[in-house]
Amino acid sequence: MKRMRSYVCEACGYIYDPARGEPKNGIPPGTAFEDLPKDYTCPVCGKAKIGKTAFNPLDAPSGRYRCIACGYVYDPERGEPKNGIKPDTAFEDLPDTYVCPVCGVYAKIGKSAFVPTE
Repeated sequence: MKRMRSYVCEACGYIYDPARGEPKNGIPPGTAFEDLPKDYTCPVCGKAKIGKTAFNPLDAPSGRYRCIACGYVYDPERGEPKNGIKPDTAFEDLPDTYVCPVCGVYAKIGKSAFVPTE
């Protein structure tokens, strides 16, 4: 499967992650940025005048993902040995049952609550 690139809004820093999509906005997970409607705008800052041109590709994604609930950063280089996740395990390769080791214990915050980060 081809890895789709994430894009960042130059106005506010929002990162569009194709693996997550934007289900609340009718964009299902797995939708490549290139397949978004031409009038797509940032769901955070709403820069409607510039639409998709206000986004830049993340050229060198770190592979790290941040939990939007508590800020924990999953780093594939580190993994989570205490939780049985070996170093060099990509976020995409984590099981679907993965939960944030910080806040997921209480709220069952899963993979869908993580966004790519630099």
